[in-house]
Amino acid sequence: MAHALAVLGERWTILVLREAFYGIRRFDEMQRAIGCARNVLADRLATLVEHGVLARVGYRDEGQRERFEYRLTPMGFEAFPVIVALMQWGDRWLPAPGGPPIEVVHRGCGAKVHAELRCEQAHGALTARDTEPRPLGKVAAPKRKAARS
Repeated sequence: MAHALAVLGERWTILVLREAFYGIRRFDEMQRAIGCARNVLADRLATLVEHGVLARVGYRDEGQRERFEYRLTPMGFEAFPVIVALMQWGDRWLPAPGGPPIEVVHRGCGAKVHAELRCEQAHGALTARDTEPRPLGKVAAPKRKAARS
């Protein structure tokens, strides 16, 4: 989890991914949608590209110089349940006045989508009380900066 948070665990990064799932690919559109400073967005995009979550792909509008857009990679697409789970949790426990601004629905039937934990034997919807952690051995955690006193 520490490794995943090192890449995805920053507020603007999650919002960048949310916009990528909404189909926003270009820097200026993403910056307008998110509202963060341009340098912060540039840094978050660079981190996501560096770690393989997004791919930086060139494009050229007619008569313009080459520019870049940011597309989800297979690794990035696998983060979708995380985004849906965060949205679902926030809508339930930290609701916006007037209700959620969007809902995610299944294109095939129009039903609302929700995140759900299931085991490999298809038992679900599981909660924390239905699960237990089982250590698999030592995994090196990322080095942390020393705390200042």
